[in-house]
Amino acid sequence: MPIDLRAMDNLSFIRGAIERAGSFTAVSGMGQSVVGITALGAAWIAARQMTRDRWVWVWVAEAMAALLISGWAIARKAEKRDLPLFTGASRRFALSFGLPIAVGAFLTPPLLNSGAGDYIPGLWLALYGTGIVTGGLFSVAIVPVMGICFVLLGACALYAPPGWGDLFMAAGFGGLHIGFGIAIARRYGG
Repeated sequence: MPIDLRAMDNLSFIRGAIERAGSFTAVSGMGQSVVGITALGAAWIAARQMTRDRWVWVWVAEAMAALLISGWAIARKAEKRDLPLFTGASRRFALSFGLPIAVGAFLTPPLLNSGAGDYIPGLWLALYGTGIVTGGLFSVAIVPVMGICFVLLGACALYAPPGWGDLFMAAGFGGLHIGFGIAIARRYGG
């Protein structure tokens, strides 16, 4: 094999190894804080809904807004810091985060239809936390810690009186995002 082909093969192997070992560092603390602020607004609106179905739609709208805000903030941080956005680590982060979120989405209609909608806040918080922990394994160290806090809050919500669901949602999606967002922004920039 000619030396130039061996060199290209070695470079390709090295690039792949670095990409596989890398972490997803474009998580935006400021974006997380903004998501927390919008979640506090959603919690306020959701608490005033007359039916659990309408309550769910408020949170679905918030989830879509949070996805757009987070995506924009991550892309902005990656561009600003000249970080690669679509790497093996970012794909693993997205897959690991996305699967628990999808499970939450699949379980929500049956819970609503069976009259067990009061368990949705705990389920969502716990599954979101699971996604943050598993996705955070490919990110900076503080991200899985945030996920564990969501899981613990979700566990508390599952066993708390049903009327406390909105408080847990505000504390998790609002308070935890704001607090950890500030910490991420200070420690890891942006």
